[in-house]
Amino acid sequence: MGLFPGAGEVAELSGVPPSTLRFYEKKGLIKPVGRNGLRRQFHRNVLNKLQLIALGQAAGFTLAEMTGMLNTEGRTVIDRKLLEQRARQIDSTIHRLQLLSKGLKHVARCTEHEHTDCEEFKKVVARGLRVIR
Repeated sequence: MGLFPGAGEVAELSGVPPSTLRFYEKKGLIKPVGRNGLRRQFHRNVLNKLQLIALGQAAGFTLAEMTGMLNTEGRTVIDRKLLEQRARQIDSTIHRLQLLSKGLKHVARCTEHEHTDCEEFKKVVARGLRVIR
């Protein structure tokens, strides 16, 4: 049939609390397809949408951005340019964090008595100040 008996089962299967499901409904990210008494019923694709929401949040998308992609007259419309832009931002963040990690590891292992005497430490500090911005 494709319907879940209610939000409780959706919450159980997805791991998303019922309060969050209600919040997503208010934001227009998901919507029930009907009711069985007071219990909201959802189409089976709600689990896919909840997975996309979790993925979007992990990627740093706002709920407003996701609302535009996930609820366009019942269809999912992926903004490929926005996804590419976010992927580039994530790649840039990864690169900056890798540089920072490498620098911290060097400082932790540096054999100079005073870190300020270490040329590599000076580079790390200079690079780290640029990386953080």
